[in-house]
Amino acid sequence: MSPAQLLALGVYGYSYERRQARGLEATGEREGRESGLTFKQLAQRIRVPAGFVLAPLLFYSARPTLASLAAGAFVAIIGLAIRAWASGHLKKNQELTTSGPYAHTRNPLYLGTFLLGTGVAAGGGAPWFVAVFAAFYLLIYVPVMFAEAETMRGLFSEEYELYSRQVPLFVPRFTPYRAPSMTSDGTISYRSQAGNERQFDVALYLQHREYRAAVGFVVAYALLAAKLAIAIG
Repeated sequence: MSPAQLLALGVYGYSYERRQARGLEATGEREGRESGLTFKQLAQRIRVPAGFVLAPLLFYSARPTLASLAAGAFVAIIGLAIRAWASGHLKKNQELTTSGPYAHTRNPLYLGTFLLGTGVAAGGGAPWFVAVFAAFYLLIYVPVMFAEAETMRGLFSEEYELYSRQVPLFVPRFTPYRAPSMTSDGTISYRSQAGNERQFDVALYLQHREYRAAVGFVVAYALLAAKLAIAIG
């Protein structure tokens, strides 16, 4: 992985999302050729290149202070934790994941990335850049999340429909979702099931190489700290 990729990974958390959407992007390209490019397809195409543009802009405009670095790190570490938690539960395209953070939001990886990027942006000490990042992220990724929801409906149909009606697309619900099941007497029960009770799997975390987001964050923050040190010294 190049230094530029590590920087973008530290600011925007690109690791698993990029691989996760490759098949969806390929499908979107085929549909785009048939019916014209939609905004969802455009968002899928430009999200990674746009991140590589914004990352250098952050470091050019950054005026970090000890307070901004501390506050930004607090938010970013929460984002990293959510991403790590999600990656230890997700079995992509094998089943509908409803355990861990997926019991609170349908897109915990994107939520974690948003917090990670917001934290790094805040660490740079430029409030205008935090606003630019948040606006850019929501403008690009909300359509991507809707597009991926359509793919999930195709894969898991009724199961996903029920899940999507009770679990928000992005902003998490407070109480965990419990998938319904039919009891022996024909009534519906919402008690915990194996899918909801699955524990964090370190093997999945390593398989998704989610640790690279943490490495990217360390690299990004080291550069911000170096810029502060130069300004002070």
